[in-house]
Amino acid sequence: MTTPPFPDRPHAKPVGKRPVAAFFGNLWRVLLVGFAWPAVKSYVWLATNLRTPKWIGGSLREAGLRLWGFAWLTFVWVLLWGDITWGNIIAGAGIALAVMVLLPLPRVAVEGRFHPLSAIKLIATMLYNFFISSAQVAWASVTPGPPPLGSVVRVHMAIKSDLTLTLAVDYINLVPGTMVVEIDQEARMLYIHVFDVRKEKYIDEFLSQMAYVERQFIKTFERDDEWNPSPLHGIDDDYHHVPFADRQRVADQEQARKEKR
Repeated sequence: MTTPPFPDRPHAKPVGKRPVAAFFGNLWRVLLVGFAWPAVKSYVWLATNLRTPKWIGGSLREAGLRLWGFAWLTFVWVLLWGDITWGNIIAGAGIALAVMVLLPLPRVAVEGRFHPLSAIKLIATMLYNFFISSAQVAWASVTPGPPPLGSVVRVHMAIKSDLTLTLAVDYINLVPGTMVVEIDQEARMLYIHVFDVRKEKYIDEFLSQMAYVERQFIKTFERDDEWNPSPLHGIDDDYHHVPFADRQRVADQEQARKEKR
């Protein structure tokens, strides 16, 4: 009689992969390594030896951004017509090319690094705030009594790049009950209309929420130890080397100096 592998659990089976599962499990690892290494070597070689023309950006990164913008404008044109035909695609490509050549947008500095896990947490926070704020606005609309007292609250955002600041403003505008009405780009001040500030705790909760959103955007796009400002970056970089805990104090001092002037 064969002794079971686990005497105290006669129905248990030994832990281990079956031959077919083990084969395919090792196969994808070999293919991944075999593909990833040549791909990285090819990218390094192209980035080192390939010189892209100035009219397309002068670098692979800039060329990629311009091609992405060209493809996106073409896609939007086809989407507006609602019919995928060669005529719409060619017309969209022509209009996209004309827009990029004749009406170029100002260059936006792409700085910092993108962290996917922090981005997932940021999106989850946005969805949570979206549902909570929607419920609060809906409840206020059906509750008898005077309407909520709205007000504009000044919030300082210690965000370095204009692109990340734009994403943060879009984030705030997507949440019901809040709307950015003015932006002081130089001081990184946002003036946000808040739906209900009848109690002081509502303002404190909103400021705590904005501080959390600020931290998440910094973790997702521009951590201090990875920050490398672009030549297009026009913000005072000395301010952004201030420790995070002291930034609000420094911002208040700068605002006080401006008001004295």
